[in-house]
Amino acid sequence: MRFLVTNDDGIDSPFLHHLVGALRAEGHELCVAAPRVEQSWIGAAKSRIRSIESRAEDHGLGCSTWVIDGTPSDCVNIALDHLVPSDWKPNGVISGINVGQNASLGFIIASGTVSGAFEGVLHGLPAVSLSQDLTSEIYEHLRLKGGKLEGPMLETLRVSSALAARMAPRLIADTRANSFIVHNLNFPHPCRTETRMVRTVPAHVIIPRLFSPADDDGTHRMVFRYGDDLSPTNLLTDRAALSKGLISHSILDYTRLGVPE
Repeated sequence: MRFLVTNDDGIDSPFLHHLVGALRAEGHELCVAAPRVEQSWIGAAKSRIRSIESRAEDHGLGCSTWVIDGTPSDCVNIALDHLVPSDWKPNGVISGINVGQNASLGFIIASGTVSGAFEGVLHGLPAVSLSQDLTSEIYEHLRLKGGKLEGPMLETLRVSSALAARMAPRLIADTRANSFIVHNLNFPHPCRTETRMVRTVPAHVIIPRLFSPADDDGTHRMVFRYGDDLSPTNLLTDRAALSKGLISHSILDYTRLGVPE
């Protein structure tokens, strides 16, 4: 199969590189269009009032690769409309693997990874978003301190990438065009070859108090928190699946927005 791959962590993210390697190992044809720099929590933002540069660059991915100085939504739009060869029609869009989970309503709406997949949906293509749960200590080691990916986290990413490279194509193959569906997968930490995937719904999470009070200079700063889970106890949510060490698969059907019960 043929896939356009994007992410929101940027072209140099090892999580993207591991996913691309796993997809290629399964025999799939790929094109990659990724942001030049991290675009986390950007949601479905598009660069409306500035010009956007796209460049074909070799980042060792073994496939056609474009680096775009915009959002994940910019990347997918520009790639599908202007960069991917006209005789190379992708079967779907795969976005990720994100550094950290994209589970719960509070995170899904804000996610650049999920929104990159959604842009594929807006082009009539099936799409999958992929995210890797990790501990706050690992996140700080990787993102805040520029640490190396190593040890158990590296092994988990290798396993998650291999599983994603088998799961995502099957989900795309089973999803009709113009369906307005994104398959949102979250992989637990640790993730093992025998880890099961279960159907879930997004957790009902609210996230108040996400920014600090104004400092002396009048500025506010994000204070990251996972939010408050208000989910009914009878739901198997994405957050609950991750806490049980399972792969969460939520089907985000955008045709259900505003539909009365």
